[in-house]
Amino acid sequence: MNQIVSPAAQVIVSIIPIVGICFAASIIFFALLWKHHENVMLIQKDLYNPPKIDLRNFSLLLGLCLVGVGIVLSLMFLLLKHLSWGLLGGLIPLAVGLMLLLFHRISK
Repeated sequence: MNQIVSPAAQVIVSIIPIVGICFAASIIFFALLWKHHENVMLIQKDLYNPPKIDLRNFSLLLGLCLVGVGIVLSLMFLLLKHLSWGLLGGLIPLAVGLMLLLFHRISK
């Protein structure tokens, strides 16, 4: 079952992710450009209202998300290998999430 893959197929397979990434980047670029021009026009007509950001709710949401991801990663790394460097991949977001939750609690 040793099949030889043609060079043309190898080129096509290697170009597909590059085209996908370039296409996604161009869509994001033009979406940001559209939003920029929209904001410039609103500022020129004195209709622009900057968005209000509720830092407490944002930090609570971000903290809960990071704690959830950190717990899941920590459990997975603990189940796969006991006490390895990979455990840091779960402990770091866990610690950041706990700190954001602590910030939320203290800032009340």
